[in-house]
This record gives sequence, structure tokens and C-alpha cells, in this order.
Amino acid sequence: MLTLPGTHTVYLACGSTDLRKSIDGLAALVQQGFGLASFSPALFVFCNREKNKLKILQ
Repeated sequence: MLTLPGTHTVYLACGSTDLRKSIDGLAALVQQGFGLASFSPALFVFCNREKNKLKILQ
């Protein structure tokens, strides 16, 4: 279970994401796709094509 202090905004990436991407690749997706800074106090959630795995960037 994921427990975080305080309230965070959670952004869900629509569609599938290549989860082979590293942290830097996901941060680039955040900057381009969401138009946000990857170091903002939020959670960015990505899922694979089969929708059975998640990666969360904090």
C-alpha cells in the first residue's frame, strides 16, 4: 500500500505507455504530455498496453 503525507494531485496518463522507459523518459513525457514540471508535488501514473502494470513517478 502506498501512503503519502498530505494531499497530492494524481495525474493519470491516458492510453498505454512503454514502461521500458526510464525515470528520465517518463519525466520527459510529463513535461510534454501534461505540460507540467516533473518535480511538481504530484503523482504521475502510467500503465502498459495490457493494463496490468503501473509505474508511478513522484
